[in-house]
Amino acid sequence: MQAANLSATYFLDFEHKIIQDFISAHTTNNASKEEKAIQLYYAIRDKLRYDPYTYGVDKEKFIASAVIQSGRNWCVPKAIAYAACCRAIGVPARLGYADVRNHLSTERMRKQMKTDVFHWHGYVSVFLHNKWVKATPAFNIELCEKFGLKPLEFDGHSDSLYHAFDLVGNQHMEYLLDRGTFDNFPYAEMVADIRALYKNLETEEFADFDADVEKEVSIKTT
Repeated sequence: MQAANLSATYFLDFEHKIIQDFISAHTTNNASKEEKAIQLYYAIRDKLRYDPYTYGVDKEKFIASAVIQSGRNWCVPKAIAYAACCRAIGVPARLGYADVRNHLSTERMRKQMKTDVFHWHGYVSVFLHNKWVKATPAFNIELCEKFGLKPLEFDGHSDSLYHAFDLVGNQHMEYLLDRGTFDNFPYAEMVADIRALYKNLETEEFADFDADVEKEVSIKTT
């Protein structure tokens, strides 16, 4: 296993007290590394709430300790936070990215993005039980329940990737392109690509994501 899969970096600053405290709060002392990796998956998924309205491309927004401190964030920073936690407990982790269609969104997001394709959707590839498995701790369980989606579970043995259909059979996530995995966050590449693809996102004054979720849900159920 390469040291790069386990090293701290500018973005994966797992030696920071915020991350160490988070790990202590959400893992059991006598658990194995594999068990802790699963416990931390659920902690990142549910304690760090998904909120795409926190979007921004300043470098500081992608530092793992700052992501955890934020309390809510979008899929790319959440993946960074999980990768940092895994490395902190000695589990090799890489950052992975994919382009997807039918990603969970709101009317405001769709109007602003002008597409249903989400480029650079973030996940984490972790080395557990002698193999690399994919984990996607993005959508917290409450959000999944509101949108009628099956929450993503993670057992450390199988890939945890979004389902193609929601609970009533409507098409949900479609994976279009796997961009591969990286030992460190490819900040410059991702930001340049996103700025070219979504030219006006940085000028958007996003509102309250939770309020927009309630509007979205009410439309779907009426």
